[in-house]
Amino acid sequence: MMDPDYELFAAIVDEGGMAAAGRRLAISPAMVSKRLMRLEERLGARLIHRTTRRLTLTPAGERLNEDLRGILAALAEAEQRVSGLSTVVAGSLRVSAPTSFGRMHIAPHLEVFLEQHPRVELQIDLSDGYADLIGTRTDLAIRITADPGPGLAARRLATNRRILCAAPRYLDRFGAPETIADLKRHRLLAAEGQLPWRLTGPKGPVTVDGRSHVRTNSSEVVRELTLAGSGIALRSLWDISEALANGEVRQILPAHEGSADVGLYAVHLPQPNPPAAIMAFIAFLAKLYEPLPPWERRGIAGKAASR
Repeated sequence: MMDPDYELFAAIVDEGGMAAAGRRLAISPAMVSKRLMRLEERLGARLIHRTTRRLTLTPAGERLNEDLRGILAALAEAEQRVSGLSTVVAGSLRVSAPTSFGRMHIAPHLEVFLEQHPRVELQIDLSDGYADLIGTRTDLAIRITADPGPGLAARRLATNRRILCAAPRYLDRFGAPETIADLKRHRLLAAEGQLPWRLTGPKGPVTVDGRSHVRTNSSEVVRELTLAGSGIALRSLWDISEALANGEVRQILPAHEGSADVGLYAVHLPQPNPPAAIMAFIAFLAKLYEPLPPWERRGIAGKAASR
């Protein structure tokens, strides 16, 4: 059995406050405060910064929280093995994903997953920022990146192909660039932090820098601006493949694409025996996206390249 003061600390972190932790453990706020102080005195370190509005973990508290998560996971797995439930897909599962990708390529499939695993309590958080898995108590994150992050267990689900594209309206008005150098004379579209573009071409890596014709922090706004004919964008095939198939946008400079290092990853905190719900969700996504994701199965990439 774990030290009850450690369990109290974990409850404070889980609930985001001392009063909520007290209600969960059926003890008074005064007792919660007293036991937390006792734990800090015993360890010789402040674990939580207390203010009138919020609680934040100190560096020592963050380390302790991370260690306790591993211990609690190991205890839960041990109990499951004894009770024969280690292969049962059940329990809460909090998943984080990029906004557009989650809306287009995860949300439509969730009902099928839940029908297959009705005992999973699923929570989906969509955000274009990287979720702090520990701080947000996220079980699994979907990331589109060249580097899924240090100290994480990662499964690469697909390559994230990105192409240069523009709407016919824009190309009719300004013409199509014939070389990478021509892009300097065109309107580029990118969300904050997306420029410079790092491309690969016949002669190797190429960098395209500049400023966006419209400044925005939203990749979805960039997509809509591209469809409206406002400029040239570097877009992922998962985001633009349907528009390519419908002729709403055309690929330009097809010999150059975004770096192939960028991929679609499922990441989670490393554990000797990850919860079955995490592994089931990863396997579910892998079946959807491997060996070739749906946005590349329609022959769209070949059509785009021939334009």
